[in-house]
Amino acid sequence: MEKKRNMAVTIAGVAFKNPVMTASGTFGSGMEYGEFVDLNKLGAIVTKGVANIPWPGNPTPRVAETYGGMLNAIGLQNPGIDVFIKRDLEFLKQYDTKVIVNVCGKSVEDYVEVVERLSEQAVDMLEINVSCPNVKEGAIAFGQKADALYHITEEIKKKAKQPVIMKLSPNVTSIGEMAKAAEAAGADAISLINTITGMKIDIHKRRFALANKTGGLSGPAIKPVAVRMVYEAAHAVKIPIIGMGGIANGEDAIEFLMAGATAVSVGAMNFVNPYATEETIQGIEEYMEQYNIEDIREIIGCVE
Repeated sequence: MEKKRNMAVTIAGVAFKNPVMTASGTFGSGMEYGEFVDLNKLGAIVTKGVANIPWPGNPTPRVAETYGGMLNAIGLQNPGIDVFIKRDLEFLKQYDTKVIVNVCGKSVEDYVEVVERLSEQAVDMLEINVSCPNVKEGAIAFGQKADALYHITEEIKKKAKQPVIMKLSPNVTSIGEMAKAAEAAGADAISLINTITGMKIDIHKRRFALANKTGGLSGPAIKPVAVRMVYEAAHAVKIPIIGMGGIANGEDAIEFLMAGATAVSVGAMNFVNPYATEETIQGIEEYMEQYNIEDIREIIGCVE
């Protein structure tokens, strides 16, 4: 009988049956994907960003296809924490998978309010989206200055009942410096990368493809940048890393694991192929069989 390969990983005391998660904003809370994917098979579902009050998001058009990826300027449209608890968390309770809630806000107080509201809920971890514009700092993202990142991480850790993942922005000079700031402030883990700021112009209409002018670039085009940043972050900090950015299959995921990620998130590819998460899990299993790897931890951070 064939031996079962161990794909289980642990992050901040939370045990996952495998290292494959969904990237926030690309999978809703799983409702839309339930007919394609067996949600019980996923390591975790990472929800779309939720704020203390409903956010309308940006004006349309707010999605544009690009070579090897897509630009989005959705603006974190969400129904707010009340609807989220009643609708999304209720839905997720029926599945045997870990639940990670992505939290967004426009001020430190906004974030803390959501974190406190989630303290008694059936949530395994919190992922903090620090790519949100900090209204009190002239709309510079919380994740673009090391001191701002340190401050928000510290404040959230004071109130959070669940382990905290800080989701880092790639739009910085040194990802290692940002990773260190999050770790120093008490983050239990970090996830990276969020989208890269990009732009597309419609040359026939002589106008921007997105109403917002700029948007976040995701998809296979950003994978080499993401792998490099995960590798740099893994060599800067000791806390676990969840890697993402252009993962389409098991081979992509393994690259991130070898670079030092403990787990991975599949994002933009969910729009192209709704089965991408399950296929990524299967691809990792096949790779482990091919190279006779008994435990996935054998390959995590194996390249120096």
